[in-house]
Amino acid sequence: MKNSIVVLTAFLISAMSYAQVQVSVSSGYAIGSAEMLLGESINSSETKNEYGSYGEGVSFQLRGTYFLNDSFGLDLGVGYLNGTDQTIKNVDLSHRQTDAVARARAFGGSLSVVYKFTNNIYGRFGALIKLGGMTEAVVYDKNYFAVDPSLDNPQGVTVSQAFGIEEGSYSETNYTEDYHGQFPLGFVGALGYKYDLDSNFSLFAEAEYYGISLKRKDSEITEFNTDIVLPDGTVAVKGVYSLDNLPEGYNRKTTYVDNLDHSNTDSSKKLSQKVPYSSFGINFGITYRFKGAAKKNNQ
Repeated sequence: MKNSIVVLTAFLISAMSYAQVQVSVSSGYAIGSAEMLLGESINSSETKNEYGSYGEGVSFQLRGTYFLNDSFGLDLGVGYLNGTDQTIKNVDLSHRQTDAVARARAFGGSLSVVYKFTNNIYGRFGALIKLGGMTEAVVYDKNYFAVDPSLDNPQGVTVSQAFGIEEGSYSETNYTEDYHGQFPLGFVGALGYKYDLDSNFSLFAEAEYYGISLKRKDSEITEFNTDIVLPDGTVAVKGVYSLDNLPEGYNRKTTYVDNLDHSNTDSSKKLSQKVPYSSFGINFGITYRFKGAAKKNNQ
């Protein structure tokens, strides 16, 4: 036992004496990979599936790397993803127009092993987790009041019922819903090239892959407003529905579960699903090596 402690202590002292510490900041853009069905587009002639990944977008990262020797190191990183809009529903019909998109606003963390192939080329791979954030859905829905009540009309009113206003008037609804996921665990891998500016600073570029999906846990409508608008664009009735007065069919909070009883009548409970955050990206950044590490490189 004593011998093991002595050996471990000697190893740690040796590693600490050699250790190189550096900090990197970077930004980049990623495109979706392992895309899944996110929504649909509907017009008078067809319905089309919309595929994508919420991992697409602009990212920012801050990483600290601790090298144990010439080749191996440990990398701890945190990052923010400002995702691009993904279509979840687009409707273009004579009596209804809907534009619903969702995008990621997420913070993540990673713990990776770094390996230097040469002084300039390196790779890293490890575990990826989501630390916080959400998938934000933003919806615009323009729905004409119809003489024919059989037409799709979620407000459930006809012209005669809608405050007696003239035909051609419509409801205009805008709302935002935030989706939250369960704790995920994914994979991150990158291959990079760095160029030394001096003993302390380096520029780098890297190709990076994220492999991760999130299982939905709950969602909440955070903004909601419906106005009644006349054919000429004049608002006839403002704020017919609001966050405190949601129309039938909308729930302020929704919980996602793995099982639903056939007798369930609670519309605030829905079956959960996995949504993709996987991506391929390119990052560009700058690295600062602390003085101890810089001296070691110059020896």
